[in-house]
Amino acid sequence: MFSRWNWVACGFYLLLNICSPDVSGGLVQSCGHIIPESPVLALGSNFTALCILNESCLDFGNIYANQIIWKIKNKVVPKEQYREINRTVSSVTFNDTSSLATPLTCNILADGQIEQNIYGITVTVGLAPEKPKNLSCIVHQISMFTYVMNCTWNPGRHTFLDTEFRLRYSWPEEVFPDCIPKGVNNSCTITDIQFFVNTEIWVEAANALGKAESDPLVVDPVDIVKPLSPQNVSVSSGILPTVLKLSWENCIQDAVMTLKFNIRYRITGDTSWIEVPPEDTASPRTSFSVQGLRPYTEYAFSIRCMKEDGVGYWSDWSEAKTGITTEDQPSKGPPIWRIIDASHSPACWTVHLMWKALKPFEANGVILQYEVTVRDKSSLSSPLKKYNVTSTNHTLQLPNGTYEVTLIARNSVGASPPSVLLIPASNSKAPVKNLRTLPKHDKLWVGWTAPNSYVLKYVIEWCLVSSSSDCIIEWQIVLGDVQGIDLKGIKPFKCYLITVYPLYADGQGSGQSVKAYLKQDRPSKGPTVQTKKVGKAEAVLTWNHLTVEEQNGFIRNYTILYKTIDGNETVVTVDPSKTEYTLSSLTSDTLYTVRMMASTDNGSRTGPDFTFTTQKFGKGEIEAIVVPVCLAFLLIVLLGVLFCFNKRDLIKKHIWPIVPDPSKSNIAQWSPQVPAKHNFNSKDQMYPEGSFTDVSVVEIEADDKKSFSEQDLKPFDLLKKEKSTSEGHSSGIGGSSCMSSPRQSVSDSDEGETTQNTSSTVQYSTVVLNGYRDQTPVQVFSRSESTQPLLDSEERSEEHAGGADSTAQRQQYFRQNGGQDENNTDRPCFERAKQITQANEGDLVGFVQLQVSGQSSQPLGLGMENNTQEATLSNAFQTCTEGQTVRPETVEENPLSVADMPKSYLPQTVRQGGYMPQ
Repeated sequence: MFSRWNWVACGFYLLLNICSPDVSGGLVQSCGHIIPESPVLALGSNFTALCILNESCLDFGNIYANQIIWKIKNKVVPKEQYREINRTVSSVTFNDTSSLATPLTCNILADGQIEQNIYGITVTVGLAPEKPKNLSCIVHQISMFTYVMNCTWNPGRHTFLDTEFRLRYSWPEEVFPDCIPKGVNNSCTITDIQFFVNTEIWVEAANALGKAESDPLVVDPVDIVKPLSPQNVSVSSGILPTVLKLSWENCIQDAVMTLKFNIRYRITGDTSWIEVPPEDTASPRTSFSVQGLRPYTEYAFSIRCMKEDGVGYWSDWSEAKTGITTEDQPSKGPPIWRIIDASHSPACWTVHLMWKALKPFEANGVILQYEVTVRDKSSLSSPLKKYNVTSTNHTLQLPNGTYEVTLIARNSVGASPPSVLLIPASNSKAPVKNLRTLPKHDKLWVGWTAPNSYVLKYVIEWCLVSSSSDCIIEWQIVLGDVQGIDLKGIKPFKCYLITVYPLYADGQGSGQSVKAYLKQDRPSKGPTVQTKKVGKAEAVLTWNHLTVEEQNGFIRNYTILYKTIDGNETVVTVDPSKTEYTLSSLTSDTLYTVRMMASTDNGSRTGPDFTFTTQKFGKGEIEAIVVPVCLAFLLIVLLGVLFCFNKRDLIKKHIWPIVPDPSKSNIAQWSPQVPAKHNFNSKDQMYPEGSFTDVSVVEIEADDKKSFSEQDLKPFDLLKKEKSTSEGHSSGIGGSSCMSSPRQSVSDSDEGETTQNTSSTVQYSTVVLNGYRDQTPVQVFSRSESTQPLLDSEERSEEHAGGADSTAQRQQYFRQNGGQDENNTDRPCFERAKQITQANEGDLVGFVQLQVSGQSSQPLGLGMENNTQEATLSNAFQTCTEGQTVRPETVEENPLSVADMPKSYLPQTVRQGGYMPQ
């Protein structure tokens, strides 16, 4: 128990002695200290420090030197550098102080458990000062009587320590106060200066590690003076145009020193100065005349001075003053050139003379006017033409020929030497060879090879090429021994046209031209492509050249890029001179996208996209389809027309039936009382072509009333019904020979008049008068082609003539052939008609009338029998007209007998004034 409390008390006491500061007269002191205390060490040297413990701490706390730990900035120093001198002293050694840092502390480990700081020091590492070098002093003139001396030196290396520099000076018998620099360590200014006495001057540097002194400087201050520059400088022109006079004032007394001067000058605006030779101004003075200047030129002048013997320093240059020389006559004639325009008439030239204004050093004054003289060399007797011009160009109208133009410039003093320009009738001399250009920095070099002949001069023309304005020509004349020049003022990315003309003593060579760029860039825009023609598998593309302002360089090629919507892009390179290109092997009826790119030496640029669609059919394909179709159509139409033309009668019959003019119908002039009289002199007149159609011949016994059965009379009943129906639809006698319905022409009131009414509607009107051999001629009626109804007057006349007994008056005699089968009613009409035409053709002009035995002259009675017979006859007519038309034939002189005649029906006799249906 005692032992534990004893250790606690010892530890507390140790902490108080170690941690508590040493207070003067205080109760607690430190347990140790380090020697040396805060040392200043030379960089790279050896250093040993000692830590000494107090005896009081040893007796009470059992602390010894072997428990000491050294640290540098809280970093433990390796124990190999420790050394225990005795039980109270421990040392540490550093072989190189360059690695030594601050602070350096001495620490103990109490009872092997607690580390406590005993003491610490600050270590400063640096270098001793070097010997100051390059000491120099200058005496500056502040005013006419005030001077100060400023000395500078090289302080040497950095010492890492506080180093003090002092400038010290003295006379052989007197020492002056030191000059201590303020804020700097390499200069100091002394204000108390005495001339004409040698003064010793040196610099002393000192710090904690040592001190050093510079080599002494012994000098008389008057020999190191930098005087003020001359004041009140003025410039005035002299009598001569090439001289200007300078005047000034000196700021130093001659008793102190005599001066020499430097004078420099330059043309206003130039950057380089020209100095007057030093030997010309090596003596004291206050004025000087500068010669060899340019007339009518502004110059700037500046002056400086120093001690005459050259010991000391030059003053600063004075403020520049300017002056202008007087005018003189121009030193040379203006360069002259011409442009000949022969576009209006080859026999008459428009000559544009142009010349450059003289430079100031050439004009030597203000040019008042130019005198232009033109002499025609092709005509010696031609007078001189003189023109006074104030501008730098003049236009002449001259006939084609050789001329000599002389130009003189005049100012207020005189005239320039003449400039002569020869204008030959033709540029027949040799041109330059191998004209070329080359960019050089911001200039464009133009070179050429001289022709074989001797050349006096070369004229170089150049102009900026523009698509919107004329080419404004600039030009320059160089001597004949020059074969290349640099053109100034050339803009980048602009195209220039350069032409070189050689000038000979007796003429002029033709010009050689070349286009050039100082710098190139990619085009400002790409070409806009369009389609000129689009086909099925090809498309003709067209575009315009880029303007020269848009090109920015030489166009080396055009590139066409085209593709379909989902296809790969195809690239085609085109010569830059082309403005049209044909794309081939395209797909028909396909949308394409095309764009175009223009390329220069420095890049490319693409124009906008353009789309087009190829055609579905190629050239001639549509024509190959349409033309045959059209030809086939025309052939069909032509065949149809030819067919219609050949079948016009048939078509006309079905579409446009013949409607005869009633006024021209024979029936219109026929009357039952007075039959028409016809004069038939020949067969043609008696039986004209087409006068008979569908003829039937019927022979019926007049008194054979009972020969018709009821079955035979049924068609008459049907006919009667058809008659009443057709009257509402037909306005004529009948529509056709067989199909027309009978029309009641007299009266339908009496049923017993059926036969008469039916017979009156049969289309027979022409009366044919003929006799059979020696028999009395009978009236025969042929078919009328008229389909018009009978005139009312004609119908009514029949009624009035016959009255109620008209039917009885119209006696009809029929003879029925005994060989004809009466029951064969369905036999075609054309077969019956054919039996008639089988007779031999002869000179007969009518049909053979068959006589009826005994009963031929007896009249037929009225009644049902007659009606039935007439109805049967009408029905037979209708049936016959559906067959083939039968034409009447002539019969030989010896007619057939009655038994041999074909079975036919033909009306035989009719009473005078009546009519009988055929």
